[in-house]
Amino acid sequence: KDVESDFWEMYKEVSNEHDRDFLERANGDMAIILTFAGLFSAVNSTFIIGMQPNPGDTTNVLMLQLIKIMVDGPNVVHDISDLSSSTSYPSSTVWIQTLAYASLAFSVLAAFGAVMGKQW
Repeated sequence: KDVESDFWEMYKEVSNEHDRDFLERANGDMAIILTFAGLFSAVNSTFIIGMQPNPGDTTNVLMLQLIKIMVDGPNVVHDISDLSSSTSYPSSTVWIQTLAYASLAFSVLAAFGAVMGKQW
């Protein structure tokens, strides 16, 4: 064997070892990212569910309106302007929910990227 073939043989061994180490480390990192993205998504989803408005409030307002209509009779004109206030939300709530949904979307996107990285 000549010196050049020994060099390339040694290069192949070293590069294969380096590639194996790199892939093992990257695979471990992707597993950690998947775990944290899953945990974050679960906790974030719990907060999003907790921030949802109570649908019972709207139902109660509508039920009261129906009871008023039944008591007053069909010939009376009823003011429904107070119904819009029961279905509007403060801008801070809308912003917080928007940020929560955006963070959930990015968390799912990170998990998707980690899965793609592991399968590659």
